[in-house]
Amino acid sequence: MYNGSQMNGYPFYPNTNGLTRSHEENTQKVSETILAAIKREASTVELYKQLANAAPNETHKSGILYALERKKSNLIQFTNLYISFTGTQPTFEVELRPFQSYQEGLQIAYETEVEGYKEDQQRYLLTQHPQVRNVLLWALAGEQENAARFEFLNGEALNQITDYGTKPFVVNIEQVTKQNNTFRTALWTGTHLQVTLMSINVGEDIGLEVHPTLDQFLRLEQGQGIVQMGADKDRLDFQRRVADDFVILIPAGTWHNLTNTGNIPLKLYSIYAPPEHPFGTVHETKAIAMAAEEEHHHHE
Repeated sequence: MYNGSQMNGYPFYPNTNGLTRSHEENTQKVSETILAAIKREASTVELYKQLANAAPNETHKSGILYALERKKSNLIQFTNLYISFTGTQPTFEVELRPFQSYQEGLQIAYETEVEGYKEDQQRYLLTQHPQVRNVLLWALAGEQENAARFEFLNGEALNQITDYGTKPFVVNIEQVTKQNNTFRTALWTGTHLQVTLMSINVGEDIGLEVHPTLDQFLRLEQGQGIVQMGADKDRLDFQRRVADDFVILIPAGTWHNLTNTGNIPLKLYSIYAPPEHPFGTVHETKAIAMAAEEEHHHHE
């Protein structure tokens, strides 16, 4: 009976270099996977902070803040996991995801959660490390929950704009103005003042009109147009080009019109003092608004 080590006269040492290298490569892959998750969660945290500030009401804000806290918890768990694997703090750059309107922000948040769920599900299937799998399971549950939450908020936001007068009310006026897709919707109707949101389609106008007993304030948040004003409906000798961030002040008794000359809807809000339209007014289109105005004057 022969023994290889005895026959050669040298002690036998198994080659562990391959095993060590394999272990190091596996640890490196796991660390890179965790770091990618950390980057995503950190970027999402910043997105949700911006979105919470843009929320049109406290109900939406509280829902977003709940999602934010879940993201912060995920970030902490992934960070601790990374430190346990590498012995170092993770270093990375946060990728900001800007949005132009609250509605767009909600959609980005929903898509972020869906993408994160798919990524973490794939990571879960590819790793056998118990600690990593546990953290990924926790993240998956949160992503599924948050995706459902943002899908609900997104759908609700489409129909959420309503008249909040005469109660105390705070709103991000730029966001809610850009969110509105109706020709006119009353946002707040009080005893002495009213705020309405307007969206003027490409090539359309508000319609030549005059308010004998009230002053009017208009602010554009999106698009461009031409405003015309004058003391007589046949002599609109005041004409200016306007765009987003412009304000238009219309004295009582002044004939005026605003036409969308751009290639996107003209989004603006109007302040009447005193109120001009009934509480809760919603005119989906200009035609509906004109019909309502005729009906209103008919009953005066």
